[in-house]
Amino acid sequence: MAFKNVIHTVLFILFFHSFSIAQVKTLAFKQGQLKNQRVKDAYDTKWATLQTELKSSKINPDEFDIYMRTFKHEKIVEVWMKNGSETRYRLFKTYDICASSGTLGPKRMEGDGQVPEGLYKIDLFNPKSDYYLSMRVNYPNASDIILKEGTNAGGAIMMHGECVTIGCLPMTNDKIKELYVLCLEARNRNNPIYIDIYPTKFTPENIKMLEDNYPKSKIAFWRTLKPVYDYFEENHWLPKVNIDVKGKYFLADDEVQSQPVTSPKNKL
Repeated sequence: MAFKNVIHTVLFILFFHSFSIAQVKTLAFKQGQLKNQRVKDAYDTKWATLQTELKSSKINPDEFDIYMRTFKHEKIVEVWMKNGSETRYRLFKTYDICASSGTLGPKRMEGDGQVPEGLYKIDLFNPKSDYYLSMRVNYPNASDIILKEGTNAGGAIMMHGECVTIGCLPMTNDKIKELYVLCLEARNRNNPIYIDIYPTKFTPENIKMLEDNYPKSKIAFWRTLKPVYDYFEENHWLPKVNIDVKGKYFLADDEVQSQPVTSPKNKL
């Protein structure tokens, strides 16, 4: 019995030690970012107002999760938030994308000028960007690698400032400050930052526009994105999504069974 107690004590110490190290690393990330003048300026000019707006939306500034939906045709980024203890997201703000390149449709090769389409995460923060502040989208993902054309799918897709772009998601410097701070706060708690990029909102009018103006190959790809869009539209939480061997997105079976979309409107 005494031996078991010793083992439990050692395991607890090891767990607590590991947890403490993780906390220190997390805090060090934000502290490291704040050593850069642009990040410090973003916090000095934006964070107090953002905290007030979050509280007005009943979002705790100390524990929120963030999810972004980008719509290329509308040239907007929706920022959705929820408290850590909640399931459903709420729309917090919508930001304009101030420049664009390429056409509707996914990115398939390096140098094609296309903004990617698909389901992604923010995986890097660059406080010394040539474009003021930037956050990297983890393109190419598994789907992009399968569906790429040629030998190289490309990369270095950023959400950034300076309002210029070739295949990225540009904001004004004023707005990238807000987005950078919000995402940095989530990253500082080791929360994933999901960003989904769609060609457009899948309304009846937009679906007709897509069908009338774009090739079947793009329509076929967009059909794999639409169930994910529909699921979030109805439930306001993020489903589990898989990618098959052909690069197609599909909802996990347990998501479909536990919370089916009752009205998959606007067939594509």
